[in-house]
Amino acid sequence: MQDEVDRLVEAWNTERPDLDVRPLQVLSRVSRLARHLDRARRAVFVAHELEGWEFDVLTALRRAGAPYQLSPGALLRATLVTSGTMTNRIDRLAAAGLVERHPDPADKRGVLVRLTEAGMTRVDAAFADLLAREHLILDGLTTAERETLSGLLRKLLIPFDTPRRP
Repeated sequence: MQDEVDRLVEAWNTERPDLDVRPLQVLSRVSRLARHLDRARRAVFVAHELEGWEFDVLTALRRAGAPYQLSPGALLRATLVTSGTMTNRIDRLAAAGLVERHPDPADKRGVLVRLTEAGMTRVDAAFADLLAREHLILDGLTTAERETLSGLLRKLLIPFDTPRRP
């Protein structure tokens, strides 16, 4: 059975036989799968009245464990945004009642951002629904195939996730 990428590769092999288009066999599939995953994620977020960025911040706090709080700096590192963007996001989440700011006892000038009960309820429900959708996406693979795919993707991603030295 052929998929859209097989047809795309076949067409390029016909039109440009001088080029090695084999990377498309993997990377075009990864790109197409990422688009399908993005659609599934957006549908879950809409169902739970969340934006993607809200989910990212709330899950970072949830993963931190009790008392589900982090400094704004730790949230910056977890979500890879600028400090100005993070300040705006914390303001908006606080206004929605999903997080609260508390003084940092270790730093008199600092604050800690803490997940509220409403934030915990919302993010837990959204995360459970997201995982259910992701299980469906992977349903066509056996457990062994999932583990193999995970390992191969990890191998491709490690160079991007490893900090580069100057």
